[in-house]
Amino acid sequence: MTTQGIDNLDFEQALARLETIVRRLEEGNVPLEQGLASFEEGTALSRLCQQRLDQAEKRIEELVGKSAPTGGTVGS
Repeated sequence: MTTQGIDNLDFEQALARLETIVRRLEEGNVPLEQGLASFEEGTALSRLCQQRLDQAEKRIEELVGKSAPTGGTVGS
């Protein structure tokens, strides 16, 4: 899969593809060149998943910050 193709995946698709690659590499029945290509793709997928998680975390922090009460105490 090309880098451009990877960038178009959502988190769940990228994670599923990464899990498939890891499973195949762990089996150990992959020729060297194919294994290297799979490892390279897996690295890109891992990076993409981390970016997507970081974006989600940032968005959650923004939403929580917007909904937090400003000043005063509850019940006073």
